[in-house]
Amino acid sequence: MPKHGNQILAEALKLPPVERAELVENLLTSFEFQSRETIDAVWAEEVEDRIDAFERGEMTAIPAKDVFAEIEKNRR
Repeated sequence: MPKHGNQILAEALKLPPVERAELVENLLTSFEFQSRETIDAVWAEEVEDRIDAFERGEMTAIPAKDVFAEIEKNRR
């Protein structure tokens, strides 16, 4: 990666987890995927299936702050 790219990466890694996730999403959506609509539809269906399973009590949820705290703990 060029030096400038490494500098950008170093700055991005200093961001809090949620801001890094938003940055990743913005970068990924900057690419033009031919099948983006298909991917979005599949993910939407998956999300609905997971919500339904949660509401039926078939799966539990973990608060996002706990997930991000665990990620930060494992990064060190």
